Amino acid sequence: MIWSFVFTFLLVLIMRKWSDFTKEWKELLHNKKKLFGISLATLVISLNWLIFIWAVNSNHVVQASLGYYINPLISILLGIIVLKEAFTFRQTISFILAGIGVLYLTISYGVFPWVSLLLAISFGLYGLLKKKVDIGPMIGLTIETMLILPFAIIYLAIYPDNAFQLHEFFSSTNLLLMGAGVMTAIPLLLFASGAKRISLAMVGFLQYIAPTLMLLLGVFIYKEAFTSAHLIAFAFIWIALVNFMLTSYRRPLRKKHV
Repeated sequence: MIWSFVFTFLLVLIMRKWSDFTKEWKELLHNKKKLFGISLATLVISLNWLIFIWAVNSNHVVQASLGYYINPLISILLGIIVLKEAFTFRQTISFILAGIGVLYLTISYGVFPWVSLLLAISFGLYGLLKKKVDIGPMIGLTIETMLILPFAIIYLAIYPDNAFQLHEFFSSTNLLLMGAGVMTAIPLLLFASGAKRISLAMVGFLQYIAPTLMLLLGVFIYKEAFTSAHLIAFAFIWIALVNFMLTSYRRPLRKKHV
């Protein structure tokens, strides 16, 4: 959290966006609804980070990965229910197919995926809030990390053994911590930018790319097992994804020729 703030804050300075940052912050102080929206976004993304880190360190990696497959379905449902986004018949079929794949994978493991659901719901709500709150991606993420910064500092004060070690500034652990901040902030910046340009349903389906890349890394780099349950579930999900993408691109093309 701290290094994500440092990175985004430096970006604001380097790209000469300081005046935009101060202007947006002053506006937030006078617009309670907008301030509540970005504060809520900060809360849910922090909850998402916390659950993910806990899951990985508590041997719940499978449930964590499943959460990233459930997450797009949550985004699609939020797009339909909250934003009233239109859905064609073929896109509905895609949603059902993806749901079957996720449900099959869940049943195969025989455990109620509460970690997965919390991860999916928290990030799905974050995407919805980023679409509703009208703040630029860079300024918005800088403000979000600034809002959570005091809590991160308090945590490090309570648990100093887990803190950044100043006397070993360029140690491998310190560099990894700094790098983690950067690698956390960049995807969120791109996500916030993309979420404002396309429908929430499209955002949801595009999010299947990340866990699929994780799967490829797990199987081919880290030599993890790929079961028949994974194969069946992934087949449903990718058929759904291809069908959804085809219908999404055909509709604009038809309008162009009319």
